Amino acid sequence: MRHLHLPLALAALVVVAHAQPSPPPATFTALEAKKDVDLNTDPNSAFWKPAQPVFITGDTMGKPVPPYRTEVRARWTKDNLYLLYISPYNELNLKPDPDTVNETNRLWNWDVAEAFIGSDFQNIRQYKEFELSPQSEWVDLNIDLDKKGDRDAIKWDSGFKVSARIDADKKIWYGVMRIPFTSIDTRPPAPGQTLRIGLFRCAGPTSARLILSWQPTMAMTFHSPEHFGTLVLAAPARRK
Repeated sequence: MRHLHLPLALAALVVVAHAQPSPPPATFTALEAKKDVDLNTDPNSAFWKPAQPVFITGDTMGKPVPPYRTEVRARWTKDNLYLLYISPYNELNLKPDPDTVNETNRLWNWDVAEAFIGSDFQNIRQYKEFELSPQSEWVDLNIDLDKKGDRDAIKWDSGFKVSARIDADKKIWYGVMRIPFTSIDTRPPAPGQTLRIGLFRCAGPTSARLILSWQPTMAMTFHSPEHFGTLVLAAPARRK
């Protein structure tokens, strides 16, 4: 007779599952800066030191990858969003003959740091993709996941700027992006404003390729916008 009670038990489990609140999305805070600055990869500089970091600690499936624990910081001004990546490495996978002037298509086949940013909380399948390499190469794309094989994605030009340097002694590479707000949102930036963001990194030689994600996408791709976190624009830190 026990099997007669099974549907009731399952129903109870469903009710309990639906009653549990979903976990809050991960947040990444960007502190406001008074003015724009030259691209700066020094985490100890006056510009970057107050920033509140988050860390990319594992792959897209959530498996920890301690040697590649990547720190990311953010600042913003009335015109731009700044992102700094501090990226430890064992072996760099660099593109020969880097071009730092023109866009490098398929840059993701090499070592890169990436940010996917969207302002539309209703249609999360549309967002912008930004990448930079340890050699200061770059690529930006206008992503619409409902347009498979969209060859126009790379024609989009955000006007963002990048700079990078490699510290071979410490085996860390540093990269910074300066992204115009007009390329990611129609609203002027203001304290309390939020954006959807994914933070990623491709690292290592082709034979031992790692795809790393701030928030696990639970797939072998970064393009799972339902797993993005939230970027919060915060007012300047008050001096004590």
